[in-house]
Parts: sequence; C-alpha cells; structure tokens
Amino acid sequence: MTLTELVKQRYTTKVFDPSFRLTGEQVGEIKTLLRYTPSSTNSQPWYFIIAGTDEGKEKIAGAATGRYEANAPKIRNASHVVVLCSRSSVDNTYLDSLLANEEREGRFPDGEAKKNQAAVRAFYSGMHRFELKDLQHWTEKQVYIALGTLLMGAAMLGIDACPMEGFDAAALNRELNLREKGFTASLIVALGRHADSDFNKNLPKSRLPEDMVISEI
Repeated sequence: MTLTELVKQRYTTKVFDPSFRLTGEQVGEIKTLLRYTPSSTNSQPWYFIIAGTDEGKEKIAGAATGRYEANAPKIRNASHVVVLCSRSSVDNTYLDSLLANEEREGRFPDGEAKKNQAAVRAFYSGMHRFELKDLQHWTEKQVYIALGTLLMGAAMLGIDACPMEGFDAAALNRELNLREKGFTASLIVALGRHADSDFNKNLPKSRLPEDMVISEI
C-alpha cells in the first residue's frame, strides 16, 4: 500500500476492541516513531508516557470526566495510550545536554560544527523564550509533529488510533506529576484495534476540495 493510499484509508477510531493487545514489537516500533520525530533545531522538547496496563490507563482516564467523559471508554478499552507532553522550559542546562548528546553520537565533524549548532539552537530557543515569549506554544508545536509521525506510523503498522485533546490537562498533570518533571500534557493518543461497533469505521472521509486548500505558484 502506498502512503497516499494509507492516508485515505486511516481514520480516527471511536470504539476500541478491549480484547486486542499490541505486541511488544509493536510497542517498540511506537517508541522508535516518537523518539525519531523531527523537531525545530533538534530541540526535542517533549516527553512521552505510554500506558499499557489497566492501572496506567485508569490514571489517564481519570482526566476524562465531565465534559470529556466520552473519551474515557476510548482510553480504557485501547490496548495502549500515549500521553504526549511538551517541555515547559528550554533553559541553558537543557540546551547544553542536547549538545552533549549530539556530540556523543558523532553529530559534529569538528568544533566549528558544534559551535554553529549551539548558536543556531540558542538563537531560535532564545527568540521564543525572550522576544516572542511563546515558548510553550513553540514546544507544543514540536509535539504535534510527533503526533503526525505517530498517527501515520501506527497506520503503517496496522494499528488504529484516536488522538484526543478532550481531557483535563491540569488533572492529568497532577496525576502523572508532570509539572515536577518540567512538562505539561498536550494530548492523548489511544492505540489498538477498532471494535465491530465502531460507527466511524465505514463512514466516508470528508475533506475540503483541493482547490480550497491547495494552490500552486
């Protein structure tokens, strides 16, 4: 199947089969997809929590109450649930750790390359920290790149998915101690296999016409 065929076939699963479980190999693939997602200046300002136990999923489902309660069954019945978190601070200590990791992994052929990388990353992160003052928005945008990688990668693995913004972020941050770790929950993705009762499975896709969303110059 080609990538364009896959894009047309995948869909957001609304009802999961609670008897289905991802294999250990599939979970490993999911971890790789998340870790190798591209980010601005390779800043990697994220953290991912994967819940594959009933206890873990219940902690996440606890943030889907009240107006978000429709999402709780998706979390509980999915095989695994991923919480995608964005970094709250990109300070000099973190920037230094990124540079050191890149150096260990052989990214720099010489000292000048290392210096240039440090300067470029410091410029862009500094711009969002001090001038634009939108650091949280910037880091969260990187997390959404990871979301795209995860959704398409899961589809290629034959895994159904449901991304969700509908949850109490403050409650989930408390439950998972995310603020203490320097992160905040941005979104949740449930992974598994659709149930036969999933009404969204056979509905036709609806997308705006090409001429409304694409132009060529």
